[in-house]
Amino acid sequence: MVALSQERLVTSADAPARRSPPPSFDRFFRLASLASALLVLIVLLGIIGSMIYGGIPAFREFGFGFVTSTVWNVNEDQYGAWVAIVGTLTTALIALVIGVPLSLGIAIFLTQLCPPWLKRPVATTIELLAAVPSIIYGMWGLFVFAPLFANYVQIPVSNIVEGMPIVGTILYARTPSGVGILTAGIILAIMIIPFIASIARDILDQIPSVLRESAYGIGCTTWEVVRNVLLPQAGVSIIGAVMLGLGRALGETMAVTFVVGNANRLSGSLFDPGSTIASRIANEFNEAIGLQLNALMALGCILFLVTFTVLVLARLLVSRVKVG
Repeated sequence: MVALSQERLVTSADAPARRSPPPSFDRFFRLASLASALLVLIVLLGIIGSMIYGGIPAFREFGFGFVTSTVWNVNEDQYGAWVAIVGTLTTALIALVIGVPLSLGIAIFLTQLCPPWLKRPVATTIELLAAVPSIIYGMWGLFVFAPLFANYVQIPVSNIVEGMPIVGTILYARTPSGVGILTAGIILAIMIIPFIASIARDILDQIPSVLRESAYGIGCTTWEVVRNVLLPQAGVSIIGAVMLGLGRALGETMAVTFVVGNANRLSGSLFDPGSTIASRIANEFNEAIGLQLNALMALGCILFLVTFTVLVLARLLVSRVKVG
């Protein structure tokens, strides 16, 4: 043992000493990191500044009425954002109502119930869906989903609810073409499911297995383990995943443009065509000049404000969950 210890000491003594990097390298590293962080802020401020600068003439011309007005008349240079705002929020809400339960169901199935031979194919398929371009979703929604939705959902449901109070307004299609607010919300739900499901699955996988085993050991069922162990442990991260999906739904452009109908009409029916902020900008930006261009830039400012508000609310919700 003494000889072995002496050999180790000799080996350590013969080993070359670690060379510390020069002080200038550490200074360069700090400056490079600071520059990377500042670059992101500068780009963000540049985007916000350009949108505000372009939208100021519209806000100056119409005032707060730009937000509350439902008129969008290019010929008379009269513009209002309320229809697009309502369409954006409605489609995003529909996407969350449909997408979040399905995403959590997929994540729970993959982590708790899925047999080993099926886990990898399902997980790979979910990840591949996240890589599909949005325009593909839009084309599929317009040419495949919309006709099926019109024939097998809009027409039968409209025949059933016609004349009913409230329900007869919300679920009645005057022209059952398949496109509309609900169709756009369903397509958005399909688009956000891979993001939320993948993040939720990774979060549930990282929960220590001893917690699951302890719960099963005292006789808990799978539902009780999920409800009382997994979801409370992963609650904050799941909220973050949902907010990521909501951000995707609020800002999605091409897929929604294909299937929302692009009508400047505020209707009580989810089956009727409508528009969102992103779809209106995509449809008109190429040919916009003068006050119309300013109005579209102002719409971009409103969309940024909506997204920023959602982010702030998400941060407050996460902080309350952590405190609780």
